[in-house]
Amino acid sequence: MDFRPLKVSGAFEFVPRVFPDERGLFVAPFQEEAIVRAAGHPLRVAQTNHSVSRAGSIRGVHFADTPPGQAKYVYCPIGSLLDVVVDLRVGSPTFGEWDSVRLDAAEFRAVYVAEGIGHAFIALEDNTVMAYLCSEPYNPAREHGISPLDPALDLPWPADLTPIVSEKDEAAPTLAEALGQGLLPTYADCAAYYEKLRSAHR
Repeated sequence: MDFRPLKVSGAFEFVPRVFPDERGLFVAPFQEEAIVRAAGHPLRVAQTNHSVSRAGSIRGVHFADTPPGQAKYVYCPIGSLLDVVVDLRVGSPTFGEWDSVRLDAAEFRAVYVAEGIGHAFIALEDNTVMAYLCSEPYNPAREHGISPLDPALDLPWPADLTPIVSEKDEAAPTLAEALGQGLLPTYADCAAYYEKLRSAHR
């Protein structure tokens, strides 16, 4: 499995080999060895999530208090989507920047999102499925969001799709508001936690 770092440090794109034949295809979208090579430690899987979305549906930008935060490994087994990672870590060299990857059921590319990084996506077609492997279980008291429509972020939502956003995500603060409210993780805390995970693996 090939991988490459994204513009936001701690986020990676993974490209597995797909094996088609007359029966259909076979692919291994998640491979621990590749995660270890990229992040320096394995992904602890505490919970898996599954969402089905209509075209134009936006989920995110979501993040969790770090530590422990919630790392995610995501891929799209049905349909297609545009996956977006946003650096929300105060003090990071790339704070406020984002990167995006198209995920679909043809190439089965995947994205790893380290703790403290914001995550969002938009479904590009109806009945798009997102599969998530999460390092920590859902904890509503520690979960937060940034508005996916924050004009200062200017996330790359396709102009030909009408955004469908939940009331919770629509009411989420902008990046500037979340910074002012002290909601965002710090880069120092996140980096220390990443090193703790790597040290435990050595």
